[in-house]
Amino acid sequence: MDSIKDDIRWLGFDWEEREFYASDYFEQLYDWAKQLIRHGLAYVDSLSPDEIRAHRGTPTEAGRNSPFRGRSVEENMSMFEAMGAGEYPDGAHVLRAKIDMAHPNINMRDPTMYRIRRAHHHRTGDTWCIYPTYDWAHGQSDSIEGITHSICTLEFENHRPLYDWFLEKLEVYRPRQIEFARLNLSYTLMSKRRLLELVKEGHVSGWDDPRMPTICGLRRRGFTPQALRAFAKGIGVAKRDSMIDVAYLEFCLREDLNARAERRMLVLNPLKVVLTNYPENQEEWFEADNNPEDPSTGQRKIPFSRELYIEQDDFMEDPPKKFFRLSPGKEIRLKHAYYITCDEVIKDAAGKVVELRCSYDPESRGGGTPDGRKVKGTSHYVSAAHAVDSEVRLYDRLFSVEDPASVAATGQDWRELINQDSCEVLTGCKAEPALAEAAPETVFQFLRQGYFVGALTNDAAGKMIA
Repeated sequence: MDSIKDDIRWLGFDWEEREFYASDYFEQLYDWAKQLIRHGLAYVDSLSPDEIRAHRGTPTEAGRNSPFRGRSVEENMSMFEAMGAGEYPDGAHVLRAKIDMAHPNINMRDPTMYRIRRAHHHRTGDTWCIYPTYDWAHGQSDSIEGITHSICTLEFENHRPLYDWFLEKLEVYRPRQIEFARLNLSYTLMSKRRLLELVKEGHVSGWDDPRMPTICGLRRRGFTPQALRAFAKGIGVAKRDSMIDVAYLEFCLREDLNARAERRMLVLNPLKVVLTNYPENQEEWFEADNNPEDPSTGQRKIPFSRELYIEQDDFMEDPPKKFFRLSPGKEIRLKHAYYITCDEVIKDAAGKVVELRCSYDPESRGGGTPDGRKVKGTSHYVSAAHAVDSEVRLYDRLFSVEDPASVAATGQDWRELINQDSCEVLTGCKAEPALAEAAPETVFQFLRQGYFVGALTNDAAGKMIA
């Protein structure tokens, strides 16, 4: 309950004083149940759950009346009141509506209204030991609250006749239940049952795992309220089930973050660069725009020194044609700084490149040279002396197939469809010092990498979790 309210507030909505709970109406629902008993429209059934299920029939075969369906009004009233008074053990009896066990809509075959269950309620405590079912509480709660249209997903369409039946028999205000298609996203499951299994079986870290299609999960992933609202507005509502490409959700996020996310430099897989002709004890600070799309965000200072880190992917010892990044003898530009040329490659005993010895052109500060020469490759970097050690988690889609629900419907275990590489944890990443002061949940665009969000908390060692 609290998480639902937190999610709605975070999305930017305010229900003001209109906060309602079905538990506020337990007394009224109880009285209405007795009203149906008095009119011969409800009865206490003593069949077990398995027996009720067996008597219910199938979509193609009519159900059978319970042997307790013929109890008198007086006996039903006495037993229901005893149920409410706690005189029977859990599961001994239920209260059912008396409608039609041969009805073509299986939901109209004497549905259960109340069960005995001694469970502590978060709002009413231990006051009640019988609780209304969803079908019984739904329409009557809507009626009490003066709801005009009760919005449901399509799977509740065949519950609408029952919704209307209860309201008609009680002769109270009748809202209208209206159904729309649920949201189905590619590469994920939206079933609450499946999501619960993902959490309980440890396939994800919790309901707020950044790979989960929950509001709190999307929030941890770096989604903004504005992006989610734009997504909802863009897809609209439909009366037919369909699959929404998760790429559209990601597009809405990029459109929003491009305008609001500040830029930073972070090296995911660092490769050390030593500028041999740069003074050993010297450092410089270059000014860079926080967000070129929004001048109001101002500028920040980026340090530059003799030893730097660049991405391992930004160097190839034997590059193919049209590789415009760093390689032996080749010159590139460092973002906001200088041109550098690779002069020497240092390898470890296993032959892995561990360091590059380069020279810089002191006349190329800011990206221009007196002779006007241009370079095609530009790399980002982080000054080694000022780098902030960071842990970065790269998230991919949770499932390896576009529609895991339809594949699972063929009998394949849906767990086999989980993308085992959906979370990659990188340690030893190097971030520019401005990121050390990043507040939790702040979203940045790491240059040439993508969008990243600061974790809810920073760890004890001071490493920013992105």
